[in-house]
Amino acid sequence: MVNVATQTAEPVMPDRDVDTFFARLAAANPEPASELRFTDPYTLLVAVVLSAQATDASVNKATERLFRVARTPAAMVALGEEGLRQHIRTIGLFNAKAHNIIALSQALLDRYGGVVPPDRAALEALPGVGRKSANVVLNVAFGEPTIAVDTHAFRVANRTGLAPGRTPRAVEDRLLSRTPERWRHHAHHWLILHGRYVCKAKRPECFRCVVRDICRYPAKTEAPGA
Repeated sequence: MVNVATQTAEPVMPDRDVDTFFARLAAANPEPASELRFTDPYTLLVAVVLSAQATDASVNKATERLFRVARTPAAMVALGEEGLRQHIRTIGLFNAKAHNIIALSQALLDRYGGVVPPDRAALEALPGVGRKSANVVLNVAFGEPTIAVDTHAFRVANRTGLAPGRTPRAVEDRLLSRTPERWRHHAHHWLILHGRYVCKAKRPECFRCVVRDICRYPAKTEAPGA
């Protein structure tokens, strides 16, 4: 969940700089990808549900073992909530996540023959799947130009002035309206990775940021010892 109370919207980045912003992130990382490990739309969906309020690293550690025994909806349902909990106990909110994953797996079997549907409304109707999770699945698994706004993307969009907004949905809508079409497919990955490794929450590393000169954040940091 994004904590909007800790975010501050900076002045809006001029339209002329938006294309430059994404072009530089693209040059630095031409083929960004999710850091969650998965093999198909179903394992991606499970990993995304598990990743809520958890790190990708912790999810990958758990799913490495989990997906050896349950990598289809039928196998997951057969594993059951208690069996699933044993694999994801190190992840936050594991009880609720186990319940939702078993329920969504059963729903996939009942409604879609065990296949993850490439449809937003259908995805959001599954237990434990919200708009951000649906956006990730639509983008990564099905190639849709959706923009998933997690805490990192929310922070970067506000801090840089790229797409300020008080809620994730407001930021998403503004990003969709401002992001040139050629950058939309990878946009949320660039924003997430930039926020995770450079534009960090407590102290952004502006001294190594490729968009420092067009970012609207006024309190830019310098390199340690500078």
